[in-house]
Amino acid sequence: METVRLKLVLAYQGTNFSGWQYQPEGYGRSVQACLEAALATLAGCHVRANGASRTDAGVHALMQLAHADVPATKRHLPWQRALNAILPKDMTVVSLEEVDASFQARNAAMGKIYTYTLWHENAYLLPQRRPFVWAVGPLDFAAMEAAAAVFVGRHDFAAFQNAGTIVNDTIRTVEAITRRRDALPGESVWEISGPGFLKQMVRNIMGCLVTVGRGKANADSVRLLLTTGNRALAPATAPAQGLCLERMEIGSCERQRHQTGDDSLEHDPDQEGLGGAGGVEPH
Repeated sequence: METVRLKLVLAYQGTNFSGWQYQPEGYGRSVQACLEAALATLAGCHVRANGASRTDAGVHALMQLAHADVPATKRHLPWQRALNAILPKDMTVVSLEEVDASFQARNAAMGKIYTYTLWHENAYLLPQRRPFVWAVGPLDFAAMEAAAAVFVGRHDFAAFQNAGTIVNDTIRTVEAITRRRDALPGESVWEISGPGFLKQMVRNIMGCLVTVGRGKANADSVRLLLTTGNRALAPATAPAQGLCLERMEIGSCERQRHQTGDDSLEHDPDQEGLGGAGGVEPH
């Protein structure tokens, strides 16, 4: 069957999703399964959706890149409008365009920007913000920013990886960790960027920074954890609801090979196991 490839940018509230990737029956709905069901309704056959990142259960996204191959006979459909009419209300297609068949969402995502939102008011928590924040109370921002600077650069993040994904190595690069100055009253928003992250690495970094903000650790503690690589010594993982995959830097495969010096991606487990190479499959 002749197909055309669609590039999609998705946004979703992760509260009631088990994450991007398919889950076994009984483990909750996934973004991937909901998207494929909508695509199949319009295409008249099963369509595999491939994502550029694999978010955890409860994590939100404002820019999840994906691609899918649909029958060429259906290319005339108003795909974005039609998908948004039938998708669940907690996800949407922000943009959609037809691209060359060589486009791969996984390869196109050159970098990721995550944000994590903390709530600091002890007296109350706005109901509208509850699904999107971790209520932690007042924190020492100066101490947190000093500790955040230790994470920046290329390090072995073994102490900040949760079990569940086999990787070739645990060395990753954090390009920046910054506290935004435009946060809503009562909140702080922390932005973490890099080309790729280990399983729940961002949430583990935030769990550590909150521990620092509470005066129970400091920048030297972070250096020690990076040196020892012992996850058992690190603070607990921050909850999922404060995390959002906010932006992706999109580039060509040629540019990526130039940056990495070879033909492979920086190994990123949240980009693995996305369920096939794409394309249209029969019922």
